[in-house]
Amino acid sequence: MRKLVLLALVGLGAQLVDGSLGMAYGVTSTTLLLAIGTNPAAASATVHLAEIGTTLVSGASHWRFGNVDWKVVLKIGIPGALGAFAGATFLSRLSTETAAPVMSLILLALGLYILIRFTASGLPTGNLGQPLRKRFLTPLGLVAGFVDATGGGGWGPVGTPAILASGRLEPRKTIGSIDTSEFLVAIAASVGFFVGIGSEEINFAWVAALLLGGVIAAPIAAWLVRHVPPRVLGSAVGGVIILTNVRTLLRSDWIDASDGVRWACYAVIYVAWAAAVAYSVRQHLAANRTAAAAVEPAVEPARV
Repeated sequence: MRKLVLLALVGLGAQLVDGSLGMAYGVTSTTLLLAIGTNPAAASATVHLAEIGTTLVSGASHWRFGNVDWKVVLKIGIPGALGAFAGATFLSRLSTETAAPVMSLILLALGLYILIRFTASGLPTGNLGQPLRKRFLTPLGLVAGFVDATGGGGWGPVGTPAILASGRLEPRKTIGSIDTSEFLVAIAASVGFFVGIGSEEINFAWVAALLLGGVIAAPIAAWLVRHVPPRVLGSAVGGVIILTNVRTLLRSDWIDASDGVRWACYAVIYVAWAAAVAYSVRQHLAANRTAAAAVEPAVEPARV
C-alpha cells in the first residue's frame, strides 16, 4: 500500500512538472520504476498506459486555458505515434540486462539536456507567430516518439525545447500542444508494448496509482504554466533525473563502482545541481527586475 501511495505522489508531482514545463512526466516516473527494480520494458509500458489518461486530462485542461495549437498537435502527434510504436517494439526485444543501462543512459542524457538547457538560457521567444512547418515537425515527432518509448520518457524533453528554440510558438502553447499530442504517442507506445511483451509483466495497480496522481495534477499544471518560472523548474527536475540515473549506472554490471566512487560522484552532482538551481533563481529574479524597470518609466508620468 505504501508503494502505491508513493507512486500516486510521484504521478502527481511528475504531472505538475510536465504540465507546467512541457516535459518530464515519463522521464521522472520511469526513473523511479527502474530504481525499484522494474523491468525496463515493463516500466515504460506502465508509464505509457498511465499517460493515456493523464495526457487526455492534461490536453483537455490546456485546451480549456487556451494553451493548444491544434495544427501543431496533428503535425507532430501522428509521426510521434509512429515513432513511439517502433520504439516500443524495439525495446521489447532487448534483454533486461541490456535494456536497463541503455535506458538509464537515455534518461541521463535527457536529464543533462534539461538541466543545461534551462539553466543556461531559459526560454527563447523570438520569431513568435511564424508557422511551424511539416518538414520540421514530422522528423521531430518521429525521433521524439522513438526516444520516448525506448527511454520511458522523452517526448517532452525532445519536442518541447526544439519548438521553443524555434521561437515561433509562445511557451504556454508549446507546452500545451506537446502535452496534448502526447496522448497519441502514449496510445501507440502502449499498443507496441502489448505486442512486444504482452500484459503479464505490467502491474496495473501501479498504472492506476500513477494515473490517479497525474489526473489530479493535470488541471492544476495547466493553470500553473502561466505562473511557475520554467527556468527554475527545469534546473530542479534535471538534477533529480541525473542523480537517479547516475546511481543506476554506477550500480549496473557495466560499471559496478565501489562505494567510495559512487559517493564521490553523488557529491559532485549535488554541488553542480545546487549551483544550477541557485543560478536559475538569480537569473529569474534579475529578469523580473529588468522587466519591472522597463515598465516603471512608462507608469511614472501617470502618477504625476
